[in-house]
Amino acid sequence: MAFSDRILGKKNLNGGPRIEMVDPSLALPGGELRISGSGLRPPELQRPKVQFGEFEAPIVVSSDAFLVARVPEGAISGPVVVATNGHVSNPHTVKVAVPIAENLHPVTSPALDPEGNIYVTFSGSRGQKVPVAIFKIDTNYNVKPFVTEMMNATAIAFDREGQMYVSSRFDGAVYRVTPNGAVSTYAEGMGVATGIAFDHEQSLYVGDRNGTIFKIARDQQVFVFATLEVSVSAYHLAFGPQGDLFVTGPNNRVYKVDPNGTVSTFYKGLGRPQGLAFDVDGNLYVAASLSGTRGIVKIAPNGLANLEVAGQGLVGLAFAPGRSVILATTSSVHHLPWNIQGLPLWPE
Repeated sequence: MAFSDRILGKKNLNGGPRIEMVDPSLALPGGELRISGSGLRPPELQRPKVQFGEFEAPIVVSSDAFLVARVPEGAISGPVVVATNGHVSNPHTVKVAVPIAENLHPVTSPALDPEGNIYVTFSGSRGQKVPVAIFKIDTNYNVKPFVTEMMNATAIAFDREGQMYVSSRFDGAVYRVTPNGAVSTYAEGMGVATGIAFDHEQSLYVGDRNGTIFKIARDQQVFVFATLEVSVSAYHLAFGPQGDLFVTGPNNRVYKVDPNGTVSTFYKGLGRPQGLAFDVDGNLYVAASLSGTRGIVKIAPNGLANLEVAGQGLVGLAFAPGRSVILATTSSVHHLPWNIQGLPLWPE
């Protein structure tokens, strides 16, 4: 009999633990959740037990009114309960992301082709030649090598026709990759090429780790589109619904670059913001830390921020069909059902 089943019959309605809120209610294993309520710590400063089904969660901080627990490895979506002195709280549902590929090394967001296949890099350290640079994860979550001959594959983007482009921070180039994995050079001289994204006119934008953002027109002419502050890396790029380019790098800001190349600060106060994506309502989601907790941070158009998914090591995300999201950490890729519609890359 499950731990929660054994003690649910002992629920204490007179002063036992009670959960009022779990924030956030979506997480990866290892993510930290704040559980708020009352009676959450037993007398004599003993630690409570937090259960995700059969799995007991490590507790980071505990008090009578709140505690912080880390989602245990092996936990799946379902109720979480707090137990003190044999009494159990009311359950709250937490959705836990499911791992679909491990032993990878993405350094930014995964990418999806028009058929819903997922592509993710094994980027390696600077100058490291790895056996497989890009893996393809099909819609049944089968993982297969896709590109082998590329150094430090960094960011992936698809154009309107479903053609893949990949940046390399090793040689400052952007490569075009055919559906069978054949690689050809698309553009060179991009410095330490990192983030890439297409605008609605199908020009490709490339971020340089030294802060320059290049624009590559469809005729492959290259222009300097914008320059961020000195030493600010343009590592991750995404276009918003109004045609503005949003950029993050290893500082605490999200930058907005308008179509004329004018740079402004959109949000300040994140810890190491990385990959980013928009939903259809114009909310921006960033892999970052907020108030010391790592996960996916939602930033509304009015600038209000909230941690939506808790997870250690997150570097990026991509919205997928069926109102779900693909989450990338420094070593793995996860799938999470999420009732959010991602912003389509190209309008119908």
